[in-house]
Amino acid sequence: MQNHVVLDIQNVSKVINGHDIIDDLNFQLHKGEVLGLLGPNGSGKTTTMRMIVGLMKPTKGDVFIEGISIQSNFHKAIGYIGSMIETPAFYPFYSGYQNLMYFASMSKGVSKTRVQEVVALLGLTNAIHKKFSTYSLGMKQRLGIAQALLHKPTILILDEPTNGLDPAGIREIRDYLKLITKTEHTSILISSHLLSEIELMCDRAVIIQNGKYIKEVEINKDPEESINVIFEINNPELALSVLSSNEVGSLTIHQKDENKISINVVEENIPLIVESLVTKGVQIKYIYREKETLEDVFIQATGGNVIE
Repeated sequence: MQNHVVLDIQNVSKVINGHDIIDDLNFQLHKGEVLGLLGPNGSGKTTTMRMIVGLMKPTKGDVFIEGISIQSNFHKAIGYIGSMIETPAFYPFYSGYQNLMYFASMSKGVSKTRVQEVVALLGLTNAIHKKFSTYSLGMKQRLGIAQALLHKPTILILDEPTNGLDPAGIREIRDYLKLITKTEHTSILISSHLLSEIELMCDRAVIIQNGKYIKEVEINKDPEESINVIFEINNPELALSVLSSNEVGSLTIHQKDENKISINVVEENIPLIVESLVTKGVQIKYIYREKETLEDVFIQATGGNVIE
């Protein structure tokens, strides 16, 4: 992931009927990154996305897209964005292809070849000439993403793209989004009520509550960063003795129960630890990573509120 900032939310606030819907919000999206936007009910996720794409105007602050203000130079800034906010809207009696060609006609420089590219990219080739009204929800969502990609945007903004889908449909969307970042080099800001999906899809997540920034979570961490690993073994006393020696270096070790120990270690050093334990006669039954889930982090950060 690169450090180039493609989307910069700077001190953005939104007041509606005297209520602070968004309160001095700040976060960034980097080039090539998939960023999850999370928050409890009414936290302001959709309002934030609406301000990013220009459907609502901030009361205070600004949104910068590729360094360009959405307020002072809207037409140039919005050209870098493709979006699907809430349910995608298409003409029901047009085919998927006719709908895409209609939207392509409203965007400068979008050719038939480009339409065919996004159709293939989203796996819609076999259904593209069928009427939109016959599409499943998953196909409608994919057509919505295809439409958002027509003009080759730098940033893709997706509000709950997996909402209402079955597990197979959710996995399809996840796989297509990964493909988009790889082939289109598009940065993605996505909100979802499925924390497990955000964890599988995103590089980072930003948690907001009551319109305020609460916490940022790194999801795909640096492989050189230390992690906690659980070893389930037959002889904890012997294992602790081996691990306390200088053979495997300095480690932080905790005994979880009579058959388990937790070791804080850099991932690449795990084979050395296994070799040392086995050589000294310790039988290892299982090894697994002790990981705090995104759900754990979310509940701690928001006090256990339910997300949308």
